[in-house]
Amino acid sequence: MNKLKIGIVGCGSIGKRHIAVVDAQEHTELVAICDTDQKKAQEQSALYNGIDFYAQYADFLSKIQADVIHICTPHHLHYPMTIQALDAGFHVLVEKPMCLDVSNGLKMIQRAQEVGKKLFVVKQNRFNVPVKLFSEAHKAQRLGKILMVKCDVLWNRHQPYYDDSDWRGKIKTEGGALYTQASHFIDLLIWWFGDVHSVSAHLDTKTHTIEIEDCGAAILNFKSGVICSLNWTTSVYNKNYEGSITIIGEKGTVKIGGQYLNKIEYWDVASFPLREGISFDDQPNAYGKYQGTSSNHHKVVEQMVKDFNSTSFSLVEGPEGLKSIEVIDKIYQVSKHANT
Repeated sequence: MNKLKIGIVGCGSIGKRHIAVVDAQEHTELVAICDTDQKKAQEQSALYNGIDFYAQYADFLSKIQADVIHICTPHHLHYPMTIQALDAGFHVLVEKPMCLDVSNGLKMIQRAQEVGKKLFVVKQNRFNVPVKLFSEAHKAQRLGKILMVKCDVLWNRHQPYYDDSDWRGKIKTEGGALYTQASHFIDLLIWWFGDVHSVSAHLDTKTHTIEIEDCGAAILNFKSGVICSLNWTTSVYNKNYEGSITIIGEKGTVKIGGQYLNKIEYWDVASFPLREGISFDDQPNAYGKYQGTSSNHHKVVEQMVKDFNSTSFSLVEGPEGLKSIEVIDKIYQVSKHANT
């Protein structure tokens, strides 16, 4: 199996995660990193055997020999940097959110098609053990007709989380809390229950000095008939409380919970008990030189390697990644009317 050569742009918290994952993967080769903050890039280079680093993205793209560029920069840069990488002849794996504008997402997809390159979107929660267990039961229709769903993203972000950043908390650069804290949850809802045909929502900013919301509630009506209540906040006292999805079906009830959708909190499904000996190994990322929060980025990279060495692709590609952006945009658009 040939090693997949990877370049990574962005050396913040998400970028560090990608650097560690690629460095640890047997079938990938980290060829270079890039960040406009030269100190961050130098620090990461020193950790990884003096790997080449660049401060200018244009130089990075023109000088490195790679197969895939991982884009791990602030949200508003995902669109232009993806276009530049595709135009330079690279495949792209872009972190969530894919973009902050549906029209830009369509341009990203179109450009990838025009230049004959792959555009992947990071959706690591699809690899979580509880998520895979429910997906198996749902695909086999063990819960019967799904009636309703409750999704809660109840987390904490202290004011310094925003104050210490030049892009978080701002409409033009972060977009909103849904893009940062809830997009993976919305992706799973669409993956399981299909397209959303209508939404209602109310948003507010209650405990932070920021431009975006820190509390929100929405009702999503799926074309499949499923009703979903979505609640999200970054105002939970002190620390993250829960990230959960509860599914109510005709023949079963399941709650996937924990802080990061890494536990089965409740499972009562007709003729489909949980198998004995299941290991819930979705722990926060720990890749030697990097200690993180969420889980399973290594499984995304492993799958990408498998995809590039086969004739089919199973990672989330651009068109599927755009679906969560479309729903988030609907929520924000309808909330503007509800809040006026």
